[in-house]
Amino acid sequence: MNKAITDGILFMPPAFEGGLSVWSKQHGTPGSDTYANDPGAAIVPSDADFGGCLELIKGSSVQRLRYMGETPILPGCYLRITARVKAVSGNLPAVRIAGWAGDGGDNHVAGLTETGPSVALTSYGEVVEVSAIVGTGARPGVDMVWGSAPVYGHFGLDLTGPNGGILRIDDIVIEDVTSVFLRSMLAFVDVRDFGAKGDGVTDDLAAFEAADSAANGRTVMVPEGTFYLGGSMTFDSRVSFEGHVTMDAGSILSLTRNFDLPSYIDALGDEQTAFAKAFQALLNNGEHESLDMGGRRIGLARPMDMQAAVDNKSFYATRRVIRNGQIEALDSPHWTSGQWTGTATYSASNALKLTNVQNIANIEVGSLITGNGVGREVYVRAKNVGAQEITLSSPLYDAEGTQAYTYTRFRYLLDFSGFSDFDKFVLSDIEFQCAGRASGILLAPSGTIFHLRDCFISRPKDRGLSSHGDGCQGMLIDRCQFLSNEEPTPAADRTSIAMNVNANDVKIRDNRIVKFRHFAVIAGGQSIITGNHFFQGDGITGAPRTAGLVLTNVNSRTSFIQNYVDNCYIDWTNEHDASPAFTGGFSFSQMTISDNIFLCGHVAPWFAFFVITPYGAGQFLNGITVTSNVFRAVGVQLDRIETIDTSFADIDRSRSTNIVFADNMFNNVSTQATNPRILKHVQNSPAATWTVPCNPGLPFDGHARNVTAMVPLGAVNTAGSSKHYGMPWTLVEQGPQKDRVTLNWAEPVKGTMTLTVRMDNPL
Repeated sequence: MNKAITDGILFMPPAFEGGLSVWSKQHGTPGSDTYANDPGAAIVPSDADFGGCLELIKGSSVQRLRYMGETPILPGCYLRITARVKAVSGNLPAVRIAGWAGDGGDNHVAGLTETGPSVALTSYGEVVEVSAIVGTGARPGVDMVWGSAPVYGHFGLDLTGPNGGILRIDDIVIEDVTSVFLRSMLAFVDVRDFGAKGDGVTDDLAAFEAADSAANGRTVMVPEGTFYLGGSMTFDSRVSFEGHVTMDAGSILSLTRNFDLPSYIDALGDEQTAFAKAFQALLNNGEHESLDMGGRRIGLARPMDMQAAVDNKSFYATRRVIRNGQIEALDSPHWTSGQWTGTATYSASNALKLTNVQNIANIEVGSLITGNGVGREVYVRAKNVGAQEITLSSPLYDAEGTQAYTYTRFRYLLDFSGFSDFDKFVLSDIEFQCAGRASGILLAPSGTIFHLRDCFISRPKDRGLSSHGDGCQGMLIDRCQFLSNEEPTPAADRTSIAMNVNANDVKIRDNRIVKFRHFAVIAGGQSIITGNHFFQGDGITGAPRTAGLVLTNVNSRTSFIQNYVDNCYIDWTNEHDASPAFTGGFSFSQMTISDNIFLCGHVAPWFAFFVITPYGAGQFLNGITVTSNVFRAVGVQLDRIETIDTSFADIDRSRSTNIVFADNMFNNVSTQATNPRILKHVQNSPAATWTVPCNPGLPFDGHARNVTAMVPLGAVNTAGSSKHYGMPWTLVEQGPQKDRVTLNWAEPVKGTMTLTVRMDNPL
């Protein structure tokens, strides 16, 4: 590119023959002395080598010759100033190109290099050419790097060395040589052309801003080097990085025209820093709703503190997405879990607090709490060091008083716990390669509609996804795979958990979960769990299995539909209740288990697919539907598919209400529970009272609480073989286990009766 051609800019000074009144003996500024009428200067009209030229007698230590016209200095434009000289007689001086830099206010710009290389004259009559290049950028071959401050220059040459010599000087040439430096000015704007140094120390922010402003649809090029930016930089143009930038943590780099992770990696060099800066820009720039990882796999040597990457925000509520890539835990000591112990005091009257907490300054928010009377997946939601108080994610079921607790802080690839509230965030099509070193994702303590979709969480060391507060409210987990790091480990010895939930309204759909201790521990209500396949078996015959799904809210309001439950079971508890004995409310209620496949192989006969574990006395069943499921055992005959775990307490079977077990299919299950249950009782000898046993076929060995229908099969006969046309009246909940009903007749009779019996009160 040549500005003289493209923009009609005049760089060339006039010939000496036009007069010496525009040629200064000083710096060329207005009012300076000129060579007009100077006795030591003369025009030679016809030199053998130069034609018309200027003859000078050197009379000062540095004798200047400057054109008084203002030669423009433009960003991205490089000028070469050339002079041809020869010594005629007298002492031989040295010659160099020189200039004077002026800004827009006609002030001298100090601190710049204003002279080119010096050339000594060594003989008379020899034509010597001196030249120098001036421009805004520090490019190889540029002698006078002036940056963006000067807007014009006065150019010419200096004569140095001994005085008394006579020289002749050909007309000075100033030409645009930008094309020597730019591969394609039509496609790129180079930040060096606007004064960027790339030395890692100088603040190049202004040069970057000027280059972006001048690009006008072209790509800004950042060449090799390290460019320090002293503040936030927003590129409105596409930018290409051959070198790297460095910025303070609080400075935002917004690549608005190529907003993707590969561009940030090109810009920052370090993958973890690049990911942090890209996330920072995602939350601080309204022009993009998603960050595309471009299919890149990035390695993290330490947990990614997502809030620290965006330290100007403690909460966020606008939909944002990160998608399409892999995040890998590199081998590093930074993945080691933190662990602390100390005593603390718990009171059921203040169910979400630990008080008088020892060692509280060291305990990290997001730590898992273990101790006597602590249910599964209870975390430190917040702490108050001054008050020595910890806020819990869930209550403790039996920890009244003071005791020792252990606090374990897992290390997560992505840690959102620094946000106070984080809403409407999506992670899509990402593989989290935890490599047995790290856990996957820790949510913020508060937030709604976190969405994980089409992702893999592979080999998490401790947890796939953890919630230590209510950041899981309305969470959506769709079409993901959770792959355990403990596949070879016997099921009972596994410790890792795919996910936990504390809040309501989660949707867990169409996922595949492989060989964790638990698939999910869910403390909230109104959950929809559908289309998932989770399996937790091992190769040990007769070995115990662990719960796949743990539900810890008695008033569950959960729909569990069309899942595939493989070598594990549903465990429904109230372990997150500070007063687990029944004192009021709905107790174990509102659960639908429908259209699922349940499969187990080579387990102990007492294994069950649906276990209810009350942690306190007096709880009962109130609204449970188990319909249209397939229950199958391989290599074993199961006793039954449902049971009450009485390790802590039993249920009150006299209060069961609205229980439906119907239309299920059973393979290799001895007791096939139904409610209502249809029985056929044969009374072979006449009796006025027929006793009908109803178990073991009622769900959970329930009481026989209602008889809703009776139909005799054939005639009912008296002792004398006469037909009896009356009907009996019934008594329910008979016998020591209250699992029998009696049919009471007006006289002794015999015959066969079908009955419909319920273990609940359906009204």
